[in-house]
Amino acid sequence: MSDTYIDKLIKELCPEGVKHDTLDNLGETYSGLSGKTKADFSNGNARYISYKNIYNNLAIDLVCNDFVQVKLNEKQNALRLGDVLFTGSSETHNEVGMSSVVTEEPAEAIYLNSFCFGFRFNDNSLMLPSFSKYIFRSNEVRRQIVKSASGVTRINVSKKRFLRTRVPILPREIQNEIAKILDGFTALEAELKAELEARRQQYHYYRDALLTLGNASAASKQVLIGWKPLGEIGTFIRGRRFTKEDYASDGIPCIHYGDIYTQYGVTAKSTVSHVRSSMKPELKYAAPGDVVIAGVGETVEDVGKAVAWLGDGDVAIHDDCCALQHSQNPTYIAYCFQLSAFHAEKQKYVARGKVKRVGSKNLAKVSIPIPYPDDPRKSREEQDRIVAILDKFDALVNDLTDGIPAEIKARRKQYEYYRDQLLTFPQTEEAAE
Repeated sequence: MSDTYIDKLIKELCPEGVKHDTLDNLGETYSGLSGKTKADFSNGNARYISYKNIYNNLAIDLVCNDFVQVKLNEKQNALRLGDVLFTGSSETHNEVGMSSVVTEEPAEAIYLNSFCFGFRFNDNSLMLPSFSKYIFRSNEVRRQIVKSASGVTRINVSKKRFLRTRVPILPREIQNEIAKILDGFTALEAELKAELEARRQQYHYYRDALLTLGNASAASKQVLIGWKPLGEIGTFIRGRRFTKEDYASDGIPCIHYGDIYTQYGVTAKSTVSHVRSSMKPELKYAAPGDVVIAGVGETVEDVGKAVAWLGDGDVAIHDDCCALQHSQNPTYIAYCFQLSAFHAEKQKYVARGKVKRVGSKNLAKVSIPIPYPDDPRKSREEQDRIVAILDKFDALVNDLTDGIPAEIKARRKQYEYYRDQLLTFPQTEEAAE
């Protein structure tokens, strides 16, 4: 099949153009979980769909590991086949209103995060789930959804304005053919992602082995490893609060906790964000060589992620971050924060709720491996050696300019181009008005 075939189908089945209609005529929205406390998320009996599940997937992953306590006969909205789920709130317009579709009938009652909302068609036969997962992420529909959102420190979708979003109403035959073509693109990307994941798993294995069991020489002499709590390795400072309203196009470089797990890798030499210069006396700073740590996140995995700050000067850090000041190789310390053993120990101290948290007092109790802990010179030499090896592995699986990540990026651009070409239709005169 090709887009030429789609054009022929549209001319044949929609000779007067494609009808468009507003969502308020096609269905209604429903809310996510309500009336829940922190305790309800610590010992759950029912699955719920997280913000990230929606953001990261065209089709919802129903086999999720997020649980909430829901009592018998409690009034909550459970998902159905064909529902379109949206991120209702975000820190940026680019991330708000992202969609994901329930493409199979849930085998059990599954609920929705309170930061999200769902849309349910009045007529389930109107739009194929396989098609709606693409149309709601198309540029034209995304543009309308983003316009329905507003806010300063937090961007929120207005349900009233959201329901004015117009979508094309196509014969199911056309929907099916378009979905088949776009499924081919996503399948190719999925294959590349699977290969990348296999490489990353290999990298993670060698990273953990190198950091905890590494060899000192070609003669394979075992390195003496000592596990030390972070509180013995350095001291923590907590950042100071700033909001999106404080951001500026230039000014003071800053690191927000969300940037640590979305924008940065193991190290950073420059920041993606700045705050206004007038805030300088109010802020807290990490110095070059400090390791900046995210203290909050939506998942346990996000909490405690770290980036080694290698910039030329100090950087302001958010109050949901802390900085570890130490005398080790900063990149080595940041790699240690990725260790499986580190995450296993860290989980004991993470406070679970809608937002997961860990404080510096508890982070100070978590241990990482230090080579030759009683010999600073040898320890630094070994840390430098390990970092040089891991940097090569890291570039192989994470560098967007080369290798598999670059191929995925290129395929994604190609997919987005064809998606928007396929999902732009000649409108009926009535729809165009």
